[in-house]
Order: sequence, then structure tokens, then C-alpha cells
Amino acid sequence: MQEKDFGKALKQKKVPILVLDQKWHRLFALTGKPDTVTRVERDLTDFLEQQGQLNNDLKDMKKLKKKLMEEIVANMEGTHAEKFGAAESKRLEENRRMIDELNEKIEASEDLLLELPSKIKEKNEELMIESMEYCYTRLRMNMQEADDIAEWIVRIRKELKINIIKKQNREINSRQIYSYMHDIFGMEVLNLFDLKNEEVEERLEKKKKPEQEDKKPEQK
Repeated sequence: MQEKDFGKALKQKKVPILVLDQKWHRLFALTGKPDTVTRVERDLTDFLEQQGQLNNDLKDMKKLKKKLMEEIVANMEGTHAEKFGAAESKRLEENRRMIDELNEKIEASEDLLLELPSKIKEKNEELMIESMEYCYTRLRMNMQEADDIAEWIVRIRKELKINIIKKQNREINSRQIYSYMHDIFGMEVLNLFDLKNEEVEERLEKKKKPEQEDKKPEQK
């Protein structure tokens, strides 16, 4: 698939917010997140936190605005200083000023909230692409390592078979040598040399015992 067609197809897919998915975090459990992924994750997290903070701020601002409006409505007949005094009139004017400021802040916050979903979607898609690049790179590395290990196993098995045969041949040859020495030099001479070469004699004896046990006649 060409890059242009791939990008177009990708835009049509709905992707969950990755940083909120624990399975996404576990993708990097073995090696940790690369810098490219961490950078985009941080940007996306900032957008989400900003969205959450704006929603909370909006609730608080609208709640305060409602309270100020109720105070104004409750004292609507007493807006003139000559009837309710300068303090009351000043307080109502202050409420109106605060409401105007709140309206500006609410409008600005709502504008930002309208922009954030597209920013979050764009950054989430970027994070998906970086994550996929990492995962497929890791998959290729894993497959290559698995192939290398498989080749090593085959090679070691061959070497193991060869070495087992070599070992068996060496043991047979050792027993033959010892037998010929016994026939040529006799037991007394051989015993003297066995005492001098105890480690050889001990190993040969160990090899002979299992064979002797195998040759014992079965008890009827």
C-alpha cells in the first residue's frame, strides 16, 4: 500500500485514547518506551489534562455566574443608590463586572474546548504511528533473534551428536588399551601402575561397574 493510501485509510479508523489504555503501556514493559513515543505521550497527556481542567473550570465559572445572577435578580428593585445606599449599589455593579469577566473567560474556555478534541485526535494518531513503528521493529528483532537461536540449536545438536560419538569412542578405546595392557604385562605389573595412576584406574572402574551390572544374569 502506498503511503498516501495508507494515511487516508488510517484517518478513517477510530483509535482509542492510547495513554488511557493499560494494555498500550504494557507494550513497552520489556524494553521501556523509546524517546519518540515518550515525547508524543507527554504532549497527548498535556492536552487531556488541559481538557479536564477546562471542564472543571467551566463548571466552577458557570456556578459562580449563576450565583451572581441570582443576587442581581433578587435585588433588581434596589439597583439605585438613593434607595439602597452606595454599598448595595456598588456590590451589584461589582457583580455585573464579575459576570462580564466570567462571560469572557467562559467563551475563551469553550473555544479552547472546541479545538482540543481535534488536537487530541491528531496527537493520538501520531502516538499510534510511533507505537506501531516501535512494535513492528521489535517484532522483526524478536523474529531475527528467534531464527538465530533456532540455527544455534541445530548447530549444537549436530555438535552434540558428534561429541557423544567421540566420547563413546574414547571410552571404548580406553577399555581396549587397558585390556591389552593387562594381557601384555600381567595383573601384577598393571596393579603397580594403577597405584601410580589412581585417577585413571578409578575412572575405568566406574565405567566397568554399570556394564557388569547390565551383564548380571536375571534371578529366576
